[in-house]
Amino acid sequence: MTISIAGKAGWLGERHLQQLLALLAEDGEAARVAGGAVRNALLDQPVADIDIATTCLPQETIRRAEAKGFKAVPPLVTDIDLSMDDKFLYVACWGTGDLQQYDVSDPFNPKLTGKVRIGGIVSKATHPGAKNGELSGGPQMVEISRDGKRIFFTNSVYGAIDPQFYPHGIEGWMVKLDADPNGGIAFDPNFFVPWPAPHRPHQVRLEGGDCSSDSYCYP
Repeated sequence: MTISIAGKAGWLGERHLQQLLALLAEDGEAARVAGGAVRNALLDQPVADIDIATTCLPQETIRRAEAKGFKAVPPLVTDIDLSMDDKFLYVACWGTGDLQQYDVSDPFNPKLTGKVRIGGIVSKATHPGAKNGELSGGPQMVEISRDGKRIFFTNSVYGAIDPQFYPHGIEGWMVKLDADPNGGIAFDPNFFVPWPAPHRPHQVRLEGGDCSSDSYCYP
């Protein structure tokens, strides 16, 4: 039985993805989307990143990609934050636009339990509440509510650093995620705060304390 995801995966038509698949399929080679992207499309779940399986050998894959101007984007981790109960670790990857949630109940066996993408140097992924179709910056400084149910983050590192990656400027914003106690995170579609230009948000604090070193100041 053959199952197609064509009707469920608008991202298949994305220009850069089509260019990459085409160059990997040249000279009799083959390239196919695989892994979690296919699974999520079949389950009608969001697709944050795309795996490609190809018959090209690794060195040939690198050669072809570099020849066409494709480059790797580093995660650029700018913050990590631990929930108050020491169960979940959050990692902000400003470069790719990912915020990752890990279950670290067993610190020697961390498990990825949730991930969202917003902004990112290449992706420029948007938010349900954003008017702009492309967002700059990415998850930067993370604040977790003391009950672990709400995750807030902003998108600017520092005024001297942002322009090195976004020479045309950054538009500031802050968002909120809802966290499942059993693992998993999702955007609150009604919480997107655009920042008034030319200001950019670096860090916020939560009234009553958050999961950081200042929590001891509050009852």
